[in-house]
Amino acid sequence: MTRHARSERLLLCDELDRLGPDRPTLCEGWQTRDLAAHLLVRENRPDLSVGRFVPFLGGHLDREQRRIANGDYAAVVDRVRRGAPAWNPMSNAKVDEITNLIEFFVHHEDVRRAQAGWAPRELAPQLEGKLWSALRRSARLMFRKAPTGIVLIADGRGRYAAKLPDAHGTVVLRAPVGELVLYAYGRKGVARVGFEGDADDIAALQGAELGIS
Repeated sequence: MTRHARSERLLLCDELDRLGPDRPTLCEGWQTRDLAAHLLVRENRPDLSVGRFVPFLGGHLDREQRRIANGDYAAVVDRVRRGAPAWNPMSNAKVDEITNLIEFFVHHEDVRRAQAGWAPRELAPQLEGKLWSALRRSARLMFRKAPTGIVLIADGRGRYAAKLPDAHGTVVLRAPVGELVLYAYGRKGVARVGFEGDADDIAALQGAELGIS
């Protein structure tokens, strides 16, 4: 089995090593050191990760993540590169592929596209196929706050109706699958996506908050 999540993890870690700890990312308020710390916490510190969902524990998560971010950057990136520890189900190759492919693809682009002179990557067909499957599994969650209906058309992959019309009509998003993933996960400013639909509906969608938050 080709491990696309593993490949994206390694590419991201190579980029983090190349750039160093103080470069910008697309994650608001985070430099490369903060993104690396987030990824380490996500897989290695479930006691802290619960703070993402339990408000009164959020302060503890933030403090510990900052402490990790201000520590040995190379060591943090190395721990991320090694993957989840054996006790974490994400250490299993199949679980890793399901839970981490989009996570590491999006964060890889968060780093790449925050730097001057970036250009979209040409993705391998196998990777595109896996991303399209993953996006269809998550699209209804990602677009749940959209005020419009949503139809996704991925170049060479087909179409998927992600949401029925709400306060507005339907907007069609057409792009390579990687760009659709980035748009769905809130990276609107850098996702190169084409829109089809009423101008007011498109404007409403562009103004909406998308993603997990």
